[in-house]
Amino acid sequence: MIAELINVSKQYPGAEALRNLSLSIPKGQIVGLMGPNGAGKTTLLKLLAGLARPTRGEVRVEGRTPDRLAKARIAYAPDSDHLYPWMTVGETLAFMRPFFADWDQERAATLAEFMALPARQRVSQLSRGMRARLRLVLTMARSAPLILLDEPLSGIDVPSRSRIVEAILGQFQPEQQTLILSTHDVMETEALFDRLILLEAGQVKLDDTADALRNQYGKSVRDLLEEVYR
Repeated sequence: MIAELINVSKQYPGAEALRNLSLSIPKGQIVGLMGPNGAGKTTLLKLLAGLARPTRGEVRVEGRTPDRLAKARIAYAPDSDHLYPWMTVGETLAFMRPFFADWDQERAATLAEFMALPARQRVSQLSRGMRARLRLVLTMARSAPLILLDEPLSGIDVPSRSRIVEAILGQFQPEQQTLILSTHDVMETEALFDRLILLEAGQVKLDDTADALRNQYGKSVRDLLEEVYR
């Protein structure tokens, strides 16, 4: 297993984001993390990334609590925009390179070209969809064993969604990596997933392979989600 959460609860003032949640994430899969707003998806990703600590329970990535050393093996793309607007695309890639020993400059350049991101264009001049593509490039240019993507398609135009999904498929290395993708956009991403985890009110509602869920319920993932959460 690449990651485990054991009886994890996470409380914030006035809210409980996760409640006694246990999960095991196998290696070499693309895992879809789904659920309504407030289900705990972002909190779960932040715990795995080492950006938050559980109130109770244990979080393990590659057998250890996510700390400074563990985070060097985790690539996390938040749903918020953390880019510097005055930098160009090329400057952004060059700026990020020294921070990560697993950065692959050739892959970063190939991805940026595939994503139609002009190297000399300033981040402030990029559309929302292009900024989302750049955030994905910064994440997928790494060879980290665990990749965490938080709503990479949220509010993005259809052409950008297609490019992002193609890039994920093209760059994911199942022999070396595991990818967890939190999303509401089932139509574009369903074909990506080996496994699905559905959260509701901070707990696991469903957890199985995508094929097993389709066979068990006789529905597509999209139709299954509509039934579970209506």
